[in-house]
Amino acid sequence: MINRKIPTEREMIEELRRGKISLPPVSFSFMENQPTINNKTRLDAFIEASWHDKIVRFAVECKSISTPKVFQEALSLLKSVSLPNGYKPMLFVPFLSEQQLQELERAGVSGIDLVGNGVVVHGPFVVFRTGARNRFSSSAPIKNIYRRNSSMVARVFLALPIYDTVQEIGTAINQRNMLVQRWDKKNISLSTVSKALNTLAQDLIVERKDKIRLLQPDKLLEKLSVNYEPPKIKNRVRIRIVAPQDTINKLILKQSKELELPVVSTGTSAVTQFAVMQRGEMLSVYCPRLDTLLDRLDGNQSDRFPNVEVIETDDETVYFDSRMEGNFCWASPIQSYLELMAGDKRDRDAAEQVKSYILTNLQKAPQ
Repeated sequence: MINRKIPTEREMIEELRRGKISLPPVSFSFMENQPTINNKTRLDAFIEASWHDKIVRFAVECKSISTPKVFQEALSLLKSVSLPNGYKPMLFVPFLSEQQLQELERAGVSGIDLVGNGVVVHGPFVVFRTGARNRFSSSAPIKNIYRRNSSMVARVFLALPIYDTVQEIGTAINQRNMLVQRWDKKNISLSTVSKALNTLAQDLIVERKDKIRLLQPDKLLEKLSVNYEPPKIKNRVRIRIVAPQDTINKLILKQSKELELPVVSTGTSAVTQFAVMQRGEMLSVYCPRLDTLLDRLDGNQSDRFPNVEVIETDDETVYFDSRMEGNFCWASPIQSYLELMAGDKRDRDAAEQVKSYILTNLQKAPQ
């Protein structure tokens, strides 16, 4: 399906005026002679909705984007504004999800979109249609802030939920990025941080007032999980090192320090740091230069029972907010959660424990 550019509010109202918007069995007609609202609020249009032998008049608030923040602001306006006698409130946006339609119905507010979804509420009668897909390209400055490097802006709020400035957030991200601190990656730009924050605010996940504060950690974890993409892997090698696991951990950490080479466990290997779950004998680690590390490890690649896996990737997200615990550098609880959520049922069950760990630590963080 080809996405279309979202029209302006003026263009949307023109579609309504020309009778291009419908919600079978309901039809709409534009009212050229519009009533006066006795307050300072200006709504965008007045229409008549007809179905069967009923005609109901609606005062319409039109928005050219339907992000959670814009949706909530428009809904609040329509619930509070004083309308002319005989008129009902209606929201008109490019796309309405089923969840938004249900929220409108609960509030007693009607809503229509440009793709055929909508709800018309009139007393005990309700017309409800959903299922049409969003055909409009996002107007967000970053296509998807919940994956790849821009996801570090979202992830940093799950390490510390409140910041004073955009600059402070940028500094926190760079300090927690192992490939910035110990490799050749550049600092995240403040423009990237600011654009991602705008989307987080539009999604009602953070608020930007006197401070920049995380509002909905559960929703943020869900967004990160739904949009998660595994790192781009250049190579992977499995070897067997004849030594106890604790000794292997110390050996890899020692080589990492001597070579000044970032090495961090995968999220699935780190799960025992955050949840009660037995993992297999295999220790999997990420490293941006596999050959350099393997040259220093006395391991057998032909053994049928490998116990170390080295994965070559320079994806910054897997190294982000890694934790030095005991004798090894472990992936962050966020990375562990995301990898487990992408796994089987057993992994997803363990992910719920990691989620509890993340949320519990957030409650303990300075507010």
